[in-house]
Formats: sequence, structure tokens, C-alpha cells
Amino acid sequence: MSDQAVSEVDTPPPAAEPPREARRGPARLVRKAAWLALLVVLLALPLYLDAAWLKAGQYMMIGAVGAIGLTLVVGQAGQLSLAHAFFLLAGGTAYTVLSGPTGDERVAGFGLDPGLSLLGAVVVAALLGLAFAPVAGRLRGIYLGVASLALVFLGLYFGQSAEELTGGTSTGRTPASFSLFGFPFTNDGPEISLLGVPIRQAERMWYLFLLLTVLAFVIARGAVRGRVGRSWRAVRDNEAAAAVMGVSVLRAKAGAFAVSSAYGGLAGAMTVLWFDILKPDESEFGTYGINVSIAYLAMVIIGGLGSVPGALVGALIVNGLPQVLALYSADLGWFSGTGDGALTPILVSSFVYGAAIVLVVLFEPGGLAAIGRRLTRLRRQPPEES
Repeated sequence: MSDQAVSEVDTPPPAAEPPREARRGPARLVRKAAWLALLVVLLALPLYLDAAWLKAGQYMMIGAVGAIGLTLVVGQAGQLSLAHAFFLLAGGTAYTVLSGPTGDERVAGFGLDPGLSLLGAVVVAALLGLAFAPVAGRLRGIYLGVASLALVFLGLYFGQSAEELTGGTSTGRTPASFSLFGFPFTNDGPEISLLGVPIRQAERMWYLFLLLTVLAFVIARGAVRGRVGRSWRAVRDNEAAAAVMGVSVLRAKAGAFAVSSAYGGLAGAMTVLWFDILKPDESEFGTYGINVSIAYLAMVIIGGLGSVPGALVGALIVNGLPQVLALYSADLGWFSGTGDGALTPILVSSFVYGAAIVLVVLFEPGGLAAIGRRLTRLRRQPPEES
């Protein structure tokens, strides 16, 4: 027998690679375990943090809910929207009016249960987004962005003129305290302690906002992975090809805008609960102004367009950094100047996430989500044999 034949007999066949699903199985379990560990940490934080830090965390969760909605319409459906501040105002106003007391001569109110009012705020914002759908279905790119920006100025006019609903720019109006199935999320009601820590308003609102954020995240992930998300991406990539495959382009765009608006409405209701007041802006730069729409767009760009987990990270940076700097500046004396040209936590944060946007656009258009995927792939690759 020749040497070649002997080598062919003695050489074992190459090992077959495991199926792709088999390789993904452990990685999927690791991801689920990581998300579960993160949830456990978030559930335990109120037992160790004071009210100021819990308040800062609640504001980050408001940003997370709004950013998730915006990344669906911008990243998944490919529609540029700068109207998120308008839907925040719409959701906050709807919650305040629906839950407000009846019989008030100055402002209108329906006296509904706060839980139903929260759902009503989401529905009202979704309907307003659906009303804008004919415009969103016929425009694209920068033209759609400019058209959606007009809604922010419409919201400014609405907030200033509809004083029976918003309370006006001078005083605003106080929303009804939130309660769910009769359980108040304030210091009223039964005294509750967990591991010796009293669960009062700050802790209760933390758990409420965490519940809303988790629900928003799970629903968005399900939509992205399902048939709805596939239709959005098909329209984003090629409208003509999507229409040939049987996707209704106008319906997909309208649905994406309505879902994004619903998320904005939920974030708006959370905003009035966080501030404990609904106060419309006196100018186009305020709680519901152009700066807020730009901030939400910065969240989804930094996190990665279309990435739901990336939206959470973007909200952590854009909404969280001013809160953290404000807390540390009070203790350390940083950024304590006043007047024109003074460095404030909000101004410093604007510089930081503005620089982050520039770096993302120049070096990693996929945002932090793309960096995370690249690191994950590098970790999965087996080491090369020497």
C-alpha cells in the first residue's frame, strides 16, 4: 500500500461543525441570564439607594421608554421623526385630563382611575400618530423630519392656548396621584417595609417605572422579531420590493408611526408623574420642545438605530448623565456657576452626547449596539491553532 493510501486511511475525517442553532443555544442562555441578573439588580436598588438617586433612575427610565418607541420608527421602519416631544406633551396632557377631578371651574377633568388614564394617554398619543400617518406615508427622509418637526410647534401653541386642558404656562396643573387597583404610589396608604427598608413614594414610583419600562422593552422586542418588524424593515430597505412581496407600505409606515407615538405618550405620562406637574413650555425650548426631540434622536443614534437594547443605553447616557452630574455637583461643588456662559450639568451633558454622536457617525454608524455585536462575535470565535 502506498504512503498516500496509508495517510488517507490513518487521517481521521474532519469533525463536523455543530449546527448554527446548537451554537446559538448557549449564547441565548447567557443573554437571558444576563437580562435576568440585570432585572434582579434593578429590583434590589431601592433597598440601597436614597430618594435622589432613585429619582435620577426614574428619569432614565422615562428616556428609555421614549427612545424605544423612536428607534422603532427611525431605525426599524426608516422614518425620520422629530415629533417625539409633541407626543410626550400629548400623553402627559391626556393622562392629566383623564385622571383630573371633575367639577373644577378652571381646568377640565374626567375623574377616571389613574390606571385607565395611563392606558388612555397611550391610546390618545397613538391615535394622534395615526392621524399623522397620511403625511408619514407620503414623505421620507429630511422632508418627513421637517414635517414632523412642525408638530412640536403645534404642541407649543396647543399648550399655551388650551389652558382648560394644560393649565397654562404660568401655573400648569397637578396630575392625579397614581394608584393601581387601589394601591397608591405615594406616601399615603399602607406602610410597607422590605428587608427593613420602608417602601415609600420614591421606591414605589421606581417599581412602577421599572414595570412600565420592562413591558415596553418586551413588547418592542416581540414586534421587532415578529411579522410586524419584518414588514417595517422591508419597507425601510426597499419600498418597491416590499410592495411586490405583498407588504402594504402605507399600512407599515402608519403602524410604525402609531406605535412610536404610543411609546411617546407613555413617556409623557411618566414625565408628568415624575415632575408632579403638567406645565407647557413658554418657548420652543423646554420640557416638550425641540431640544427634547433632538435628545431622543441622540439616544437612538448613540445606542444604534433600530436596536431596542441600544435605546436603553442611549437613554442611560443622554438622560442619565445630567442627573448624575447634578447629584455629584451638589456634593463636590462642580458646575455650580450661574448666568450666561456658566457650565451646568445640562450643558456639559449636551457637549458629551453631542461629541458621542459625532464619534458614532464618523467611526461606528451602527452605534453602541454594533460595537456590542462585534465584541460578542470576537468572544465566540475559537482561537486559531498554531
